[in-house]
Amino acid sequence: MRATKLITISLSAELLDETRRVALQEARSRSDVILEALRQYLASRRWQRLRRWGAETADRLGLKSEEDLQRLLDKVRAGRRRAAR
Repeated sequence: MRATKLITISLSAELLDETRRVALQEARSRSDVILEALRQYLASRRWQRLRRWGAETADRLGLKSEEDLQRLLDKVRAGRRRAAR
């Protein structure tokens, strides 16, 4: 059984031409170029979700600056040290 699945996609003529040019310039297949673009897109979406979660968490905790975050971390760490004794 193949580790990959074959799919069909539709591209505009311009996008297909650019994909061909990049593939030739980089001595890669069109499939590799498109696969890399998809991987980058999905990684970007994951980072966007992580940044959004971080911003929402900071708002919820009232963190306005890196100094606020450092104070919170210091407080949590001090509590853990006390609990470990």
